Amino acid sequence: MPRLRRPRSPVHLLRQVAAGLLAVLALVVALRPAAAEHAPPPPADVDVVVAATDLTAGAVLTGADLGLVTLPASMAPDGVVDDVGQLTGEVLAGPLRRGEPVTDVRVIGPGLWSRVPPGQVAAPVRLADLAVAALLRPGDRVDVLASPADAGAAEVVAADALVLSAPPAEATGPAAGADGGLLVLAVSAETAARLAGSATSATLTVTLGPP
Repeated sequence: MPRLRRPRSPVHLLRQVAAGLLAVLALVVALRPAAAEHAPPPPADVDVVVAATDLTAGAVLTGADLGLVTLPASMAPDGVVDDVGQLTGEVLAGPLRRGEPVTDVRVIGPGLWSRVPPGQVAAPVRLADLAVAALLRPGDRVDVLASPADAGAAEVVAADALVLSAPPAEATGPAAGADGGLLVLAVSAETAARLAGSATSATLTVTLGPP
């Protein structure tokens, strides 16, 4: 004769379910430290010097002009520094907006010269018209025209030259010194020689784009 089983109590069933859940929870807790050990470390943060206010080209940087912000290393551009004192006294090659990182190509120095394209040199060019120089900014492309005193027409002596540095507006006014109209352009060595020769016998000016 078959033996009849007594149905299990709901309380007993609940105890079994609770025991199973506790076992799963214990396993998760036990595995968590091991998973954390193999997790990649969070990205490192770096301090970056930025402009504390809008700055113009040619400005001599002071401590009040600069500040520090913390950025993830992956977001920090190349050429930044983490020490305000390292940039104090440097001269800006171009304008900066408030909060913009001050990289090595933003100040006059080796970083700026690194922008000279391969096969070209940095050539200084002194313009006769200081007001024209005040219109230019680093990164502009210009044509340099030479106007000899005994010639009726100007001659293009450098075409599509990259402006590496330009004088600030305050350095091109009536009180500007001898360096008021000085530009630094990236040109070929041959063009640099032609510019140097023209500077001794002609008046130099520039146009933006084709003459």
